[in-house]
Amino acid sequence: MDDVGYVEWLVARKPSTVMNFLKILSILLTVCFFILGLMNPILLVLALAMAAAAYFVSLNTQVEYEYLYCERELSIDKIMNKSKRKNAGKFEIERMEILAPYGSYHLDEFKKKTYKELDFSSGVVNKPEKRYVLYYDGKNKVIIEPNEGIIKAIKSIAPRKVFTD
Repeated sequence: MDDVGYVEWLVARKPSTVMNFLKILSILLTVCFFILGLMNPILLVLALAMAAAAYFVSLNTQVEYEYLYCERELSIDKIMNKSKRKNAGKFEIERMEILAPYGSYHLDEFKKKTYKELDFSSGVVNKPEKRYVLYYDGKNKVIIEPNEGIIKAIKSIAPRKVFTD
């Protein structure tokens, strides 16, 4: 079989309206508490706390997922604000149950069971043709947006478990 050794793909998550609102609110409160803190030093402490909150909220407004297929393993990293990277999950292809497009009839038998849902997609719901569902190890339902290279690489390892409808 044609064994593809290394494929990577980057998917940007759609910014959440709530997170954008919290980011703007925390920045505005930081500025207000700083200005008021010039008259009352206690409010400077609140300004510092709001600045810390603004930093942590801004980390989670820009999120990207990097899919990396390497040697029979799909690794997903979460990149926050294009500066901080965190490993979100590793999935061995041998332990995968099925990989199929979101809403495919091949996934019907898995809908009866309860799985922990992990969404590593862009979050755009109105484009289901790009999203795929990976059921893993009887525990996890992983939603991803792989490119053709990743699908081809996984299909070369487990052809009976991958469907492209």
